[in-house]
Amino acid sequence: MTLLSAPVETIPTRRLRLSGVPRLARRHPLVFVGGSLLALLIILALAAPLYARDPVSMDPFERLKPPSADMWLGSDNLGRDVFARTVFGARISLVVGLTSAASAVMCGLLIGIIAGYNRRFDSIVMRVMDGLMSIPTILLAIALISLTGPGISILIFAITIPEIPSVTRLVRSVVLSVRERPYVEAAICGGARLPKVLWRHILPSTIPALMVQSASVCASAILTEAGLSFLGVGVPPEIPSWGNMIASSRLYLGVAPLTVFAPGMCLAITVLAVNLLGDGLRDLFDPRSKRRR
Repeated sequence: MTLLSAPVETIPTRRLRLSGVPRLARRHPLVFVGGSLLALLIILALAAPLYARDPVSMDPFERLKPPSADMWLGSDNLGRDVFARTVFGARISLVVGLTSAASAVMCGLLIGIIAGYNRRFDSIVMRVMDGLMSIPTILLAIALISLTGPGISILIFAITIPEIPSVTRLVRSVVLSVRERPYVEAAICGGARLPKVLWRHILPSTIPALMVQSASVCASAILTEAGLSFLGVGVPPEIPSWGNMIASSRLYLGVAPLTVFAPGMCLAITVLAVNLLGDGLRDLFDPRSKRRR
């Protein structure tokens, strides 16, 4: 009995562990594809110093060269390696996108929970959020950068501020629908304090919506950073960025098309990966899609 029972207990456990990734790819292909692409981009960006050349070194004798063994995607108009600048430019886009999304979600979560639970605070803060939603992101970024100068921190701040109201309104709507449910009222009647009610009973209900919203904010922040860098009001010109690369190489599109196509394709793939991940998370947390399966 002992010899026969051991394999029966271990084999199903191993099968479950080995079949986790194929099961995720089969049931939620958008999450798998988007998450895989985004993870690959993050790994390539972090490991860029290990396999890429210096992205800021210039060689006037190597201007607008075609792809070669030394420069896989050729060189730009200043003799800089396009491949190295494209890979290092991924760091800027990912840092701006992920940091802006995290900052907007954290601020919006805090304000939205308090606004959804406190009616007096709600009437004041939502009017402020309505005012912030009327400010265009690009105009706010241009105004702040013209006052303080270009920089990554001020760029993240300028992108985060207009995104907070959308997150706040989302969290507020979730809190308004959850706070009247029986288990929340039972916790309050049982003597639970307000911080405990918010932390244990209301906050978990906002996580699925916030995960989907954070993907949308991240994709929007990446595109905004590229657009501002293209206009010359994003990151400083000496820092490699996809928007800077497209702006500085657009005049040489006919001579060296990879100087524009390489950062443009990476930008499109990154935004596509984030959007696929967001759509997959929306389907993952949608109860109606689970019933269909």
